[in-house]
This record gives sequence, C-alpha cells and structure tokens, in this order.
Amino acid sequence: MMHARFPMNRLALGVSLLLGVASAAVAGVTDQNLLDAGVKDNKSVLTWGIDYQGTRYSPLKQINADTIKDLVPAWTFSYGDEKQRGQEAQPLVYNGKIFVTASYSRIYAVDAKTGKKLWVYEHRLPDGILPCCDVINRGAALYGDLVIYSTLDAQLVALNQETGKVVWREKMDNYKDGYSNSAAPIVVKGLVITGVSGGEFGVVGRVDARDALTGKLVWTRPVIEGHMGYTFKDGQKTEAGLTGETGKTWPGDLWQTGGGATWLGGYYDPETDSVLIGTGNPAPWNAHTRPGDNLYSASSLAIDPSTGKIKWHYQTTPNDGWDFDGVNELVSFDLKKDGKTIKAVGKADRNGFFYVLDRTNGKLISATPFVTKQTWATGVDLKTGRPIETGVRPGDPSKSADGKKGETVFSAPSFLGGKNWMPMAYNKDTGLFYVPANEWGMDIWNEPITYKKGAAYLGAGFNIKPLYDDYIGALRAIDPATGKIVWEYKNYSPLWGGVLTTAGNLVFTGTPEGFLKAFDAKTGKELWSYQTGSGVVGCPVTWEMDGEQYIAVPSGWGGAVPLWGGEVAKRISYLTQGGSLWVFKLHKS
Repeated sequence: MMHARFPMNRLALGVSLLLGVASAAVAGVTDQNLLDAGVKDNKSVLTWGIDYQGTRYSPLKQINADTIKDLVPAWTFSYGDEKQRGQEAQPLVYNGKIFVTASYSRIYAVDAKTGKKLWVYEHRLPDGILPCCDVINRGAALYGDLVIYSTLDAQLVALNQETGKVVWREKMDNYKDGYSNSAAPIVVKGLVITGVSGGEFGVVGRVDARDALTGKLVWTRPVIEGHMGYTFKDGQKTEAGLTGETGKTWPGDLWQTGGGATWLGGYYDPETDSVLIGTGNPAPWNAHTRPGDNLYSASSLAIDPSTGKIKWHYQTTPNDGWDFDGVNELVSFDLKKDGKTIKAVGKADRNGFFYVLDRTNGKLISATPFVTKQTWATGVDLKTGRPIETGVRPGDPSKSADGKKGETVFSAPSFLGGKNWMPMAYNKDTGLFYVPANEWGMDIWNEPITYKKGAAYLGAGFNIKPLYDDYIGALRAIDPATGKIVWEYKNYSPLWGGVLTTAGNLVFTGTPEGFLKAFDAKTGKELWSYQTGSGVVGCPVTWEMDGEQYIAVPSGWGGAVPLWGGEVAKRISYLTQGGSLWVFKLHKS
C-alpha cells in the first residue's frame, strides 16, 4: 500500500556527475563517513537503517541488559501545534545536532545535548496532495553540509544543516497525478537515491539518482516491465534500456499504469555495490484485469547505484491480488549455514513469509512463515521460487450476477501485511532478526475499475479483522538459518514502529499504547519500558556523546492503522495522537 490514495480532506484535516563527486572534496558528511556509519562511527547516526546495510544494529553496550534499569529521560522535545499525527521517522545525529522529520513534511534540527530547537523547516503543502496512509515522513539523509528529505507533494528538498535554509529543491513528479513521497532517501557515492509513492493511483514505480550536492538528475530506472530507463548529462536525456520486455507479463497496455511504487526506499550493500530495494503492488488491486506475473511489481531488486541497471530481481507475490506489495526492506547479512558463509539478504514480506536470498544473484535460499495464518499460500517452492497458492483470491466481478462485485473471501494476512513498513533489525552477535509482525486478516472483494489520472485505482474493497482477542502485534526473533521463531513478545495493539538492537544484548521497539520497550536479545524477556504519552511508531536510534550512550525515539500515534484498520481501528480507537522526540541516557547516581 503506497503513500498516496485519497485527498487530504479525507484524512480529516549522469554517471559522469557521479564520478566527479569525490569524497575528499565534500565538507561535512563524506562517502567514507557513510561507509563507516554504524560500523566504525558510533558517535553519529548518518543514514536510514543506521548502517548502509540496514541492520539497525549498534556495537554500543554501555546501555545493556544489566544497566537498562537505570535508563531515564535526558530530555524531550515537542513538535507543537495542531499537527500531531503519525510520527514514523528515524532521527539522524551529526555534529551535535539531531535531525528529525515530522508529520506534514516538517523537519527539525535539535541540539542533541539539551533538546533546544535550532531550526524548523515547514514545507508548504498544496491542498490537493494525495497521501494514502497519514501525513507521515520517515526520515532524511545527510551529505556534505546538507540534510535532504522528501515531501508529500513529491519534492526533494536539501537544507543547510546549520541554518535550515533551502539549498536546492527538485520536483520528483506531479502530485496531481497521484505521486507523493515519505521515505527516507539514502546517499551512495555522492548520489541521493529515492523511490516514489502512489501505487494506488496507477503511477509507475521507479528509482531515481540525483547529484546530492545539486539535486540534478543523473539516472532514473522505472521498475515496471516495458518502461525505458534514462541517464542525464549536461541537460541531455539518453535512453538507458528497457526494464524487462514490453508486454511480456502484462496484458495489453496495463503496464503503462502498473503501480509497483518504491515507496519505502532502499538500503545499500557496499560488498556487492548494490542498492537493494523492494517494489510495491501492481495496479489495480483487481488482479483479474491483469493476468500474468506483472513484473517487476511485488519484487526485490538489486540496482547498480552508478548506472541504474537492474542486476537481479526476485518476485515474492506474482500477480498480487491482496495488496501484499514487496516493498519491505532488504537487510544484508552473512548467513552461516552448512559450514558455509553466504552473502545473504533477509526480508520479512507483507505476504507473511520471511525470505532469505543470496544477495549476489537474488537466488532464493529459504522462505518460512513468520505469522500464524496464511490463507493465500501453503509455502514457497524452493526450486522455482514461486509461492504455492491455495486459490483463495477475491472473485472476478465480471463473472458475478450483477457484474459489480466479485465473491468476497477471507484472506490472511490482511493487506496491511504480516509486516508493513516498520523496519526490522539484525543482531550480529545473536545472529537473529527481530521482526515486528501483526496477526490480522481481511474480508476482500473485487470491483470493476477504470483508470483515470489522479484518481484512486483500486477495484477492491476490504475490511480488516484481528485474528486473536488477546493480541495483534508480535515482536518475533527469527533465526535466518532455520526460519524458526526463537522467542516472541505479544502486544494487544498492532506493532507499527521500527526496531533497534545493540551489542548490549538489547532489542528496542515501541507500542501504540505509548511505551518504548527493551527486551533481552537472546531470550525476549522484557527488561524495561517507558510511557512517552502517545503511540511510538517511529524508529529508535542510539549513539555515543561525551562518553555516554543515548537512545532517541519519536512518539506520535498515527499511520495507516487508524485510517484503514477496519475492526482493528475500532478496537484501538482510544489511543491518542502526539508529536515529540524523546531522548534517554543512564542515570548517574
């Protein structure tokens, strides 16, 4: 489900440029700094995912399973005013400042020591923006003396880190056509890499690369089969080859409005020199209109950051008919199995399977369920890589008695997924992934649909239902070598925030009930919690400053669940919204 669906009032409210960018010529955050982020440098948080590979692991251990009892607030910062909606961001920390994005495409610079506001930039949003899943923003990127982030009207904005003044601003696409963006960009080799949102409007998903210092487009790669990629040099646009083959896995001209939005952005694996990124659902939701696999929607892609060429792909849900997407993050790690070490990537997909792929070629290694119920498939064939479907798909409306509504089926997971956007973490010491999962299903049916530019392009209706009375969310520790769940923590409401893990044998995540919680990374025992006053659906981070380890997390309930959660939304309607940044450290006696 992309970050664009209905108007805001419904929410009640070239390569040569790359080669010319040398790390030594950049003042501030350099390419080498980004390579060291989360690995050699733990005094900053420089990129989405904490490190390039997205492990969300920190080797810091001053805060650990023994000392966690002494963790207390250092300060809190309020975003203020009436704009208190979902706060899903991951903060960045550099040069004594915290950079954190907030709802309505705002970004703040805050003194990391005191919590004093240094500056705020509030992007002016037009009335006609089309966000699907709340007016959220997930974070920014740092390069040189710039902080760069995207906006809900599909712009990319670079600000001076010291002053908050705009240095450059580039239009990603036309928001009136359904495009938007809320993902955190990443910077690789001097290029700022972004995806696009808007899959429910029949946009065409793609990945763009711009010179991070100027904003000028260097290459663009559509991710729907049949579309042309391009490179740009000196104002000249040059064709860079088709994505796949026109019409091979799409009927007629539906590939021209095929969805596949890259709405969560990606990570970078320096070892294979690949941007690893997932693609979203094909459009429309009504799969009966588009027989075929519909490449490269609902897929995992490895893209050459210098050229935009797709190196390999793996499709998790061919001919997706449930809005399962495939956009979930791809986290690089070394898999030790059968006496071998494999350069692997882990992915907890919306469709309910945890996939392990060889990140050098995209070959499937394993696929195991991480939720308790999957009605759509019984497993994944390891030889073909394809799901073993049950045939439980919503009915074809063209074959119904009135031609208006196909047969309703109950499907699990729901379209909000076994795991949605919230990023998991991988602990290099325990060898476990920590996955924020949800247990829910949905009634879903198909309806006739015709494409109209700028209008919702679904052809489906739905109602989400919890599977169990006592819990929906479940933080699960998964062994990627076996697919087994080592431990789990159950939460009454859905889990909708990111995960952080550390060498201190800790796992942090938040709950919509307002708690930031810490667990023993090996056993899952809850060791600590703190009530922040609103739901925690952001991403916690950690860093060292003046010899002390700090933890930071945004607080502010919102996102897709209260908007589209059906019976689930009613069950947790008592939760309150907010907007603040909390920072913690150990109490000194």
